[in-house]
Amino acid sequence: MSDILNYIGGTPLIQLAPNLFAKLETYSPTGSIKDRMTHYVLTKAEERGEIKPGDTIVEASSGNTGISFSMLGSVKGYKVIIILPSNMSEERKQMMRLFGAQIIEVGESDFEGAIELRDKMVEENENYFSPNQFANPDNIKCHEWTTGFEIKKQLISKGKGEIAAIVSGAGTGGTIMGTKRALERFVDPIPKFVMVTPAEGRAHGIQGIGDGGDYLVNREEIDEVISITTEEAIERAKKLAREDGLLVGISSGANVLASERWMKDNEFEGVVVTFLCDRGERYLSIFD
Repeated sequence: MSDILNYIGGTPLIQLAPNLFAKLETYSPTGSIKDRMTHYVLTKAEERGEIKPGDTIVEASSGNTGISFSMLGSVKGYKVIIILPSNMSEERKQMMRLFGAQIIEVGESDFEGAIELRDKMVEENENYFSPNQFANPDNIKCHEWTTGFEIKKQLISKGKGEIAAIVSGAGTGGTIMGTKRALERFVDPIPKFVMVTPAEGRAHGIQGIGDGGDYLVNREEIDEVISITTEEAIERAKKLAREDGLLVGISSGANVLASERWMKDNEFEGVVVTFLCDRGERYLSIFD
């Protein structure tokens, strides 16, 4: 077995503008922030004996979680079945298949249907294990104990101790809530937490956020919500490639654009931190 799992997390915090920084999660083994959560959740499940050798991981995903679990399955010897809406990018599906996963597609943007099918399959097969990413508290704990602490440490090393805001889209909500749990304990003053949502509602194309519900997000703990259209997110992602040399995904474009709008509309001290969630190669057919 390779030691690739040792390289999950510890991603760079890069500077996009004088007061804007971003966690470059493209450095993760499969190129997305979901490597953190899937590895943490699976490790905890193994420690608790919830999954055993020979079992099959079954999860509903918009893509990146599915890719990450597919990679983990190939490293650890688990079979993997991923259920996802049919309108997710073909590149994402190809990556999962290349890692050896089986894919089951449901209707366009039908995350509820994907979750229902996952639960039914797990109930009917005793050797199937669901990480339950949309409701698993380990999803939040992962980002509390890794992502949040990394941000604090990296900003201090750059001489940027004060954080004005954390800006993040939410798929499951694990990133924004876990980062909040860490920073609200160890940073003073506590940053504003700004959630990015697709402006179109359910029928949108910003894959990885707005997956049909708030799930782990507690809206009462969110200070502000900024909505970004799919077209705006795609164009901002393209601009990041053409002007900053950053080939990142659509949700990254949404995060950066929302950060810029928040900074324009608010007086603040310190810096704003957001997330470049995944690499752009898995969206090439959409960027055309």
